[in-house]
Amino acid sequence: MKTLSSITFCLFLFTGTSLFSQDATQLKAINTDLWENFTKAFEDLDYNLFSSLHSNDLVRVSGNSQSIKDLTEYIESYKNHWKDKAINQTISFRFLERICNNYKASERGIYKLTRNPNTANEKSYYGKFHVILKKENGIWKILVDYDSSENNTIDEASYQKAFDIEDFDKYKK
Repeated sequence: MKTLSSITFCLFLFTGTSLFSQDATQLKAINTDLWENFTKAFEDLDYNLFSSLHSNDLVRVSGNSQSIKDLTEYIESYKNHWKDKAINQTISFRFLERICNNYKASERGIYKLTRNPNTANEKSYYGKFHVILKKENGIWKILVDYDSSENNTIDEASYQKAFDIEDFDKYKK
């Protein structure tokens, strides 16, 4: 009986560790495929890179403007906005929840968009987001993207309370 208990315990540990490793691996891949490129697209005003991060079946919901767009409409708005190459901005993400398997993910968090960083005109904007991701041809893409400032209640304190993008320990099973 003791041997059976030991085997069961070892299997539990192995399964638990392997599930965490799998999640950490997928979260790292999401960071690389998606969030690093999302940040780069915003900073470089690169709507082509930005577009490539989204599924062709994208559903984009803005709670603030109460609008729903498809990929074409959504990217067109960035294409027009980012024509002004004088825009200086950064974007970063912190997370409230990250759930994934090998093919799908749900991520909720807080973003911080800063215009004119490190200048006298610096201004930051915050919002809460929820994205549904799926792997397409081995690359993580955004399938559904919802965000809202929740009537301007999301702020620096909200941002700081959320978990760092590299804090994988928060998502252990």
